[in-house]
Amino acid sequence: MSLITDLQQNKILIGDGAMGTLLYSYGSDFCYEELNLSQEEQIYNIHRAYLDAGADIIQTNTYAANYSKLERYGLQDHVKEINKAAVQIARKAAHNKYVVGTIGGIRGIKPNSISLDEIKRSFREQLYCLLMENVDGIQLETYYDLEELETVLEIARKETSLPIIAQVSLQEVGFMQDRTPISEALTSLENIGADIVGLNCRLGPYHMLMTLEEVPLPNRAYLSAFPNASLPSYTDGRFKYEGDADYFKECAHLFRQQGVRLLGGCCGTTPAHIHAFSTELKNLEPVTEKEVKQRKRKIFIQSASKPKYIPLSEEVTKKQSIIVELDPPRKLDTSRFMEGAKALKEAGIDALTLADNSLASPRVCNSALGSIVQSQLNLRPLVHITCRDRNLIGLQSHLMGLHTHGIHEILAVTGDPASVGDFPGASSVYDVTSFELIKLIKQFNEGLSLSGKELGEKTSFTVGAAFNPNIRSIDKAVERLEKKIAYGADYFISQPVFSEQRLIETYEATKHIDKPIYIGIMPLTSSRNAEFLHHEVPGIKLSDSVRDRMGKYKDDPTQACKEGLLISKSLLDTAMELFNGIYLITPFMRYELTVELAQYARANSPSLLARRSQNA
Repeated sequence: MSLITDLQQNKILIGDGAMGTLLYSYGSDFCYEELNLSQEEQIYNIHRAYLDAGADIIQTNTYAANYSKLERYGLQDHVKEINKAAVQIARKAAHNKYVVGTIGGIRGIKPNSISLDEIKRSFREQLYCLLMENVDGIQLETYYDLEELETVLEIARKETSLPIIAQVSLQEVGFMQDRTPISEALTSLENIGADIVGLNCRLGPYHMLMTLEEVPLPNRAYLSAFPNASLPSYTDGRFKYEGDADYFKECAHLFRQQGVRLLGGCCGTTPAHIHAFSTELKNLEPVTEKEVKQRKRKIFIQSASKPKYIPLSEEVTKKQSIIVELDPPRKLDTSRFMEGAKALKEAGIDALTLADNSLASPRVCNSALGSIVQSQLNLRPLVHITCRDRNLIGLQSHLMGLHTHGIHEILAVTGDPASVGDFPGASSVYDVTSFELIKLIKQFNEGLSLSGKELGEKTSFTVGAAFNPNIRSIDKAVERLEKKIAYGADYFISQPVFSEQRLIETYEATKHIDKPIYIGIMPLTSSRNAEFLHHEVPGIKLSDSVRDRMGKYKDDPTQACKEGLLISKSLLDTAMELFNGIYLITPFMRYELTVELAQYARANSPSLLARRSQNA
């Protein structure tokens, strides 16, 4: 007898429930798959509990037993023994019941978190380990990324004729995170060769049933559902699921009415939940016909509102454009900041850029200051967003807030790690890379959140990206720049450059790029400032000649500052010959320095542009 034969004989099969939830409740909080080696009896007892509750099928404790996930625990060299032990424990518990080898998704809700090539290698290794132990089938579960599931399913189908269960997880009712309707996704999985297709995790019975109402019965395959018990609560540092097993008893018949032939549980479920399913459905035949609801979705995404200012990415192609960075203050008094912003506005700059807690030190919120600058001074803010301080929820909320404030210029950066700042014990989030942040912002411009939910309106963000021309191999920096363009960057802002030769090299290396570059210039204030930047600030290197010039006045602060301005003006002369975009960085809130440089640039840009036209 095989799993598929049972289904063909008009049976509804009951799967097991959560493994991790029970292990967590018992106090385990490390690597659940490693317990196949160190706590065999505990895993065996959980399998037996589900079988005693009425499960026809149990899954091996191998959801994350692949190279990529075991590497987090230093267990990547134990893939074979962990998977082997898992099958043996399940076999010992199962007697005449089915054992399916479980392989979980790797990408989760971040599609670009790992390459498909790496996924394939990791998947093949785990798949072979499970097949060598003669499982009764393969269960692919918790795949948010359809591309990943389709890829591994093709591999599995070529390698085995055993039954394959392929289950997706949804962020939103009815849709995969790439906006593929669930009915289309399951049809694709059936066509690739899955024998059972369905849903697991993320959703409880209510929303999973809503989704299944839109799913027709497959032509050849069968439907499965493994709902979560409920949404988890978080109390005293522990996650807890409150799902009621009696509620599952009520839902069992509703799942049957939707054509589900394999019904189990996911996060938060226990043997009691599985017993509820089993007692209600054990002797019932499955439905062979169902009415599919064609739920009408009113998808309304307003066009983006017109920004108040011409995007910098456009403006810089038409004229010499000057932007200036003025860091938000570390203290609550913003009077000097506003004085500086006003003076820079009067100097004719095109935008004021505001860093996002630069050097991982807390400052007044840059979006709040940006909103004030825009409303009180009519000066365009360019707000930096780092990947360091906000998780995926916070980043999206922040973007929505910026849009609501009418702030449309964003610089997407990785951000210095928390360890370099005032609070080295703080967490660095980095849920996304700067590449993924750029892509997310561009998705907002389509009116869609990360999970593909409609925002109701398109945003109008123009996305700048960071560019460091100071690294040893400029070609490597340009490769990174080109990658950011592929992700959607509209223009670039560079780290400060302190050498005319480096400016020329940067121009030559980037002249094929069709996106504008704002080249960074920062006035030095002292020899000590120059040495600090050269030796201690990542991404900044000064030439020996510049350090020597500043060193001559290390005991004369006033003359050192004048020398720093002369160096900057000389750099500006070269920079404006080569680039339309100039990015001035204000040191230590000394805005009078960048005001003077902005005025110098404005005074000289007309003649430079005229000279450029003649040369063209």
